[in-house]
Amino acid sequence: MKAFSQAELKSSLKSLEADYDVQVPIALHDGTRTLGSINSGELLLAGGCLPTKPVSLFFPQVDCIMTIEDETINMQTPLEKPLLIVGFTAEDADCLEFTDKFFSSEYYDNIYFNKRDKAIIGVISGRCGNDGEIMKLSSGNCDFELVCDGEKYIAVAHSQIGESLVQKFTGGVKIENTVYKNLKKETENLSDDNKELIEKASKLLLDDMVPDEFWQDIASRCIACTACNMVCPTCTCFDVFDVKRNKSIERYRMWDSCQLDGFMREASGNNPMNEEHIRTRRRIHHKLVADVLHWGTITCFLCGRCDSVCPSDIGILSVCREMIERYHETS
Repeated sequence: MKAFSQAELKSSLKSLEADYDVQVPIALHDGTRTLGSINSGELLLAGGCLPTKPVSLFFPQVDCIMTIEDETINMQTPLEKPLLIVGFTAEDADCLEFTDKFFSSEYYDNIYFNKRDKAIIGVISGRCGNDGEIMKLSSGNCDFELVCDGEKYIAVAHSQIGESLVQKFTGGVKIENTVYKNLKKETENLSDDNKELIEKASKLLLDDMVPDEFWQDIASRCIACTACNMVCPTCTCFDVFDVKRNKSIERYRMWDSCQLDGFMREASGNNPMNEEHIRTRRRIHHKLVADVLHWGTITCFLCGRCDSVCPSDIGILSVCREMIERYHETS
């Protein structure tokens, strides 16, 4: 087992560009970070959860899925180079595991898997969160992991292709397995308060203990900015539209939001979700009830993005906390 400096990892990842489209956390001019090409900015591994919706590399906000020209249909083709993505958190890896299942169950979404197939996923964990906070280690549902001990990053392979890639990293120093094991044990003792919070909220909703008045109150604070949907890794709703360009037609799909007035408006004009409190309820109910019944799991994996970006303090954890304060004792 080896540990690498950030500079060594950058050099190693750059050497893989001939075979992969390497996407890493890069620093922006305002001090924040995003996923970008390894050559597009300063590599910045530490800093916790990236604001970027992680699955956007496989499910972009706007994506041309096919073109029609002279009655010939040209479907989107797979990427020329597979993606190599470093920068997911353990929670992001859990989200990706679900979205893979979503896009492959019942209907296999070729557009998603044109980008997802052969992609290599690297999780960052350990003592590299905001202000040095420790981040949860993955459950192994990624190809490799970079576990920060506070200074260097221990490279841990979780798949055969991950092992092959880690072997290509140059430099580094050998490190005792006990360092990694101690970090793993430390993260296993992290608080489960937020998990317990959404589980309690889920039960309240499943037991139908939350009245419409609650959702009207929450909805009155919503400004329909849609930031919650735009950053959520497990929001998968999209709309489809066509654009005519000279003799060709391009078909796109674009992220949709259940917070928008026309989210479920039908061609007839009927809108079963024409009231804001119904749409607000759906945003939470979908993750904590509908997906539990359909997929067998709560599909909020506690990445924290919606609570971070919501200007009205009605991200999912905030809503669940308020729900429990009001109704838990009556359940």
